[in-house]
Amino acid sequence: MVIGASSGLGRCIGVGLAKKGARVALLARRLERLEAAAQEAGENAVALKCDITDDASVRTAIDSAAEKLGGIDSLVYTPAIGPLVRLVDTDADTWRKIFDTNVIGAALATAAAVPHLTASGGKVVYLSSDAGTYGPPWPGLGAYGVSKSALERLTESWRAEHPDVGFTCLVVGECSGGVGDGQTGMTDGWDAELATMAYPLWVSRGCMPGKLMPVEDLVEVVRTILSTNSATSMPMVIARGAPEGAATLPK
Repeated sequence: MVIGASSGLGRCIGVGLAKKGARVALLARRLERLEAAAQEAGENAVALKCDITDDASVRTAIDSAAEKLGGIDSLVYTPAIGPLVRLVDTDADTWRKIFDTNVIGAALATAAAVPHLTASGGKVVYLSSDAGTYGPPWPGLGAYGVSKSALERLTESWRAEHPDVGFTCLVVGECSGGVGDGQTGMTDGWDAELATMAYPLWVSRGCMPGKLMPVEDLVEVVRTILSTNSATSMPMVIARGAPEGAATLPK
């Protein structure tokens, strides 16, 4: 089950896993885009509408996914928003929107899926970012980075309470590839002037090291994590571009 599968990396991962033979439930809020993704993915995929900011919607969608798939072996949580805004200008509403999507939605989805995952000895993968605790803070993306740090702590907390389920926080570097709805919309709505000012700071602080990682490699990293036994899953995996391709390192 892939949540956030109507666009961006979530779409790439959901469609990619289905094309590699997995039976996949694609969940997201935008049903029309989701159905297009399911059509591209083929007969192994089903589309289910889900608003991750609404507890009832999450539980209904996940129960439906379990019914259609005959259970749930894994959950991949990909939704995230990252407004480009200085901390001094980040208002309460923006903070709430970021945490609703990046952290609270992940917690709600996991809570709804845990009974199914416990029954299957399943896995959960949360997509995180270099902007979290793994890398240096990104000026202009402070609130986003804080939310990703919280997501990493959430991963550890779920592992502590449910050791029979495998929980992994997948820290993703810059990705290349993905066309149409598969393109990442992270920069949508960013202020161009602020982005121009922030970019040199990101480079000078080492926020953008390495090469771009092809999305095909990212899909393979996710598939590898999901194929391991839940008892041997790592709390954190780093996936970023390198001359040899994708690299994964436990932390």
